[in-house]
Amino acid sequence: MAATLTDDAVGKTVVDAAGKKFGIVAKVEGDTAYVDPNPSLAESVMAEIGWESADEEDYRVTEDMLESVGEDVVLRGEL
Repeated sequence: MAATLTDDAVGKTVVDAAGKKFGIVAKVEGDTAYVDPNPSLAESVMAEIGWESADEEDYRVTEDMLESVGEDVVLRGEL
């Protein structure tokens, strides 16, 4: 069963199954998270306070690609 994405995932770190950092969740839209692979300090803070934004550099990650959503968002497998 896939993990469920909510707005609570915004600002969380995205890691692979081995714990390698992939980026942070910049925005959640439906079952898709937009992950910023190289967030600046300002982008990290804006995501934390809920000023969501996605741009052309962000990766799309869907719920079926996720192992779990907790303290971190964990992808299935390794990068």
